[in-house]
Amino acid sequence: MAWAENRPGGVRANLEGASLNEANLEGVNLSGASLRSTTLLEARLAGANLSGADLGGADLRQAELTGADLTGANLSGAKLQMALLGEANLSETMLHDCSFRHANLREARLMDASIRAADFTGATMNGAGLHHAKVFGGDFSDANLEAALFYHARLQMCRFVAANAVRANFSFTRLQSCDFQNAQLTGARFFQADLRCTCFSRSLMGDCDFREAKLAAAEFVETLLTGARFENAVLAAADLRRANLKGAHELTATQLGQARTNADTVLPNGRRGPFMKGSHAERPARR
Repeated sequence: MAWAENRPGGVRANLEGASLNEANLEGVNLSGASLRSTTLLEARLAGANLSGADLGGADLRQAELTGADLTGANLSGAKLQMALLGEANLSETMLHDCSFRHANLREARLMDASIRAADFTGATMNGAGLHHAKVFGGDFSDANLEAALFYHARLQMCRFVAANAVRANFSFTRLQSCDFQNAQLTGARFFQADLRCTCFSRSLMGDCDFREAKLAAAEFVETLLTGARFENAVLAAADLRRANLKGAHELTATQLGQARTNADTVLPNGRRGPFMKGSHAERPARR
């Protein structure tokens, strides 16, 4: 394709509004092509080069895009429900108002992606990389985010309700005013993360790493935090009512004194609260 290779006489591929349902386009080079509002239901695009392509409003439901290169593409308003995007490269893409409901994004790369009001409900995203992504209003409810990587990502007003994010890494991430209620987060890492005003109520967060994290006004009501690490974490106004902190490490009396505990809070030493300064309940019981 002369245009894609910047050769003289090349013309940009224009497939706007075309109907390509069930088309076999595996490995095709459509780099920079215009595919706005194109219908690609169940199309086969595995390994295709769609970098820089304009797929705004395209219908890619149940399409196969395994290993496809979508670097820098525009997918705003696109429909990708139940699409197969395992190991696809969506780095630097624009994902505004699009739907990935129940799509498979296993080990997909979304580094530096701009994500706004996108729907990832029920999506499979285990091992996906969202380094430096900017996400506003995204919905990851019921998604599988096991071992997903969110290094330095910025997420605001996002929903992770009932998501499986076991061993996910949110280190250095800004997670402000997000909702993780009833999520599975066992072994997740939040090292130096900004979690202010985020809700983790009724979540499973045993063995999580909160070292140097900002947890001011975060909600952990009825949350399982057994064995979690809190070295130098900021817990001012954090809500730990009915939380289970048994065996939690590196908490100080000052940290717990600034947080909100009640008679149903299980403190690090295994006793119930509320936390009282001088009680030494911030220390895990010796075995």
